[in-house]
Amino acid sequence: MIFTRLLDKAKAAIMGPPIAASMKPENKALIKSLLDQSQSLQEDIYADSEQMLGTVPFILRVMARRPEFMIFSALKDFYALRPGSLDAKTAELLAVAAAAASGADKCLKVHMAAANRAGASEDEILDAVFIAAIIGQTRVLASALRTFQEFEAGPKKEE
Repeated sequence: MIFTRLLDKAKAAIMGPPIAASMKPENKALIKSLLDQSQSLQEDIYADSEQMLGTVPFILRVMARRPEFMIFSALKDFYALRPGSLDAKTAELLAVAAAAASGADKCLKVHMAAANRAGASEDEILDAVFIAAIIGQTRVLASALRTFQEFEAGPKKEE
């Protein structure tokens, strides 16, 4: 992927703190050099998004108004969505479950399609959704039942 080369170039820049007075001049120069190529980087990010997800998410298109934010955000996202320890299918099934559990419908659609493109079957995608639903249900029940126990143990209105 084109992005692999960009990630290698940017790795040193994104591993450190944001540009600050204490940053070494050579690191500031590295980040500036990277951002000076923002148009080319955005084009590569869009191309890799199309390849990975089958679309360029609207979030990236809007963030492109601030290239310095979009570029580093996209680098972080690409690292997170394609960790070296997981294959693309597994990573996308995890993204499906996370999007489902958090109620992110638009992300869910994108990651369902990306999981399918990465080799996940409809049944595997459905199972990821069911697992997310169970975890979501457990979260709701745990919170609500703790509140109920507090209510139950507390003072009651006399009837």
